Amino acid sequence: MARKAPRVEIHYCNLCRWLLRASWMSQELLSTFADDLGEVALCPGEKGQFQIMVDNRLIWCRVKDGGFPEAKQLKQRVRDQLFPARDLGHIDQ
Repeated sequence: MARKAPRVEIHYCNLCRWLLRASWMSQELLSTFADDLGEVALCPGEKGQFQIMVDNRLIWCRVKDGGFPEAKQLKQRVRDQLFPARDLGHIDQ
Protein backbone atom coordinates (compact mmCIF):
# COMPACT_ATOMS: atom_id res chain seq x y z
CA MET A 1 0.00 0.00 0.00
CA ALA A 2 1.42 3.38 -1.01
CA ARG A 3 2.04 6.07 1.61
CA LYS A 4 -0.57 8.81 1.64
CA ALA A 5 0.85 12.12 0.41
CA PRO A 6 1.09 14.79 3.16
CA ARG A 7 -1.53 17.50 3.63
CA VAL A 8 -0.65 21.08 4.54
CA GLU A 9 -3.32 23.39 5.95
CA ILE A 10 -2.92 27.14 6.15
CA HIS A 11 -5.46 28.62 8.55
CA TYR A 12 -5.82 32.37 8.07
CA CYS A 13 -8.03 35.19 9.32
CA ASN A 14 -10.33 36.38 6.56
CA LEU A 15 -11.26 39.52 8.54
CA CYS A 16 -7.56 40.48 8.61
CA ARG A 17 -7.35 39.98 4.83
CA TRP A 18 -4.59 37.37 5.05
CA LEU A 19 -5.88 35.24 2.16
CA LEU A 20 -3.32 36.72 -0.25
CA ARG A 21 -0.46 35.90 2.15
CA ALA A 22 -1.80 32.37 2.66
CA SER A 23 -2.15 31.89 -1.11
CA TRP A 24 1.40 33.05 -1.72
CA MET A 25 2.73 30.65 0.91
CA SER A 26 0.79 27.77 -0.61
CA GLN A 27 2.30 28.60 -4.01
CA GLU A 28 5.81 28.59 -2.50
CA LEU A 29 5.22 25.19 -0.92
CA LEU A 30 3.72 23.69 -4.05
CA SER A 31 6.61 24.99 -6.15
CA THR A 32 9.23 23.51 -3.82
CA PHE A 33 7.51 20.24 -2.93
CA ALA A 34 5.54 19.77 -6.17
CA ASP A 35 5.71 15.98 -6.39
CA ASP A 36 5.70 15.28 -2.66
CA LEU A 37 2.65 17.06 -1.24
CA GLY A 38 -0.83 15.69 -1.68
CA GLU A 39 -2.60 18.93 -0.89
CA VAL A 40 -2.20 22.46 0.39
CA ALA A 41 -5.52 23.66 1.78
CA LEU A 42 -6.44 27.27 2.52
CA CYS A 43 -8.74 27.33 5.53
CA PRO A 44 -10.50 30.51 6.73
CA GLY A 45 -9.98 30.62 10.47
CA GLU A 46 -10.67 32.57 13.61
CA LYS A 47 -10.02 36.25 14.19
CA GLY A 48 -6.28 36.96 14.03
CA GLN A 49 -5.39 33.36 13.26
CA PHE A 50 -2.50 32.40 11.01
CA GLN A 51 -1.38 28.83 11.57
CA ILE A 52 0.21 26.22 9.36
CA MET A 53 -0.37 22.53 9.96
CA VAL A 54 1.37 19.56 8.36
CA ASP A 55 -0.57 16.32 8.71
CA ASN A 56 -2.39 17.79 11.74
CA ARG A 57 0.84 18.95 13.43
CA LEU A 58 1.28 22.66 14.08
CA ILE A 59 4.51 23.93 12.49
CA TRP A 60 3.81 27.69 12.58
CA CYS A 61 1.60 29.90 14.72
CA ARG A 62 1.62 33.67 14.18
CA VAL A 63 1.05 34.35 17.87
CA LYS A 64 3.50 31.80 19.25
CA ASP A 65 6.22 32.34 16.63
CA GLY A 66 5.97 36.12 16.62
CA GLY A 67 4.59 36.96 13.20
CA PHE A 68 4.51 35.41 9.78
CA PRO A 69 7.12 33.02 8.41
CA GLU A 70 9.36 33.96 5.55
CA ALA A 71 9.25 31.52 2.64
CA LYS A 72 12.65 30.15 3.63
CA GLN A 73 11.54 29.42 7.21
CA LEU A 74 8.31 27.80 6.09
CA LYS A 75 10.01 25.54 3.56
CA GLN A 76 12.61 24.48 6.13
CA ARG A 77 9.93 23.62 8.70
CA VAL A 78 7.92 21.61 6.17
CA ARG A 79 11.08 19.83 5.04
CA ASP A 80 12.16 19.13 8.63
CA GLN A 81 8.75 17.66 9.42
CA LEU A 82 8.28 15.56 6.26
CA PHE A 83 11.57 15.08 4.43
CA PRO A 84 14.44 15.65 6.91
CA ALA A 85 17.13 14.30 4.58
CA ARG A 86 16.10 16.54 1.68
CA ASP A 87 18.43 19.31 0.56
CA LEU A 88 16.73 22.62 -0.21
CA GLY A 89 19.71 23.96 -2.12
CA HIS A 90 20.41 27.66 -1.65
CA ILE A 91 17.72 27.93 1.04
CA ASP A 92 19.85 25.84 3.40
CA GLN A 93 22.91 28.05 3.04
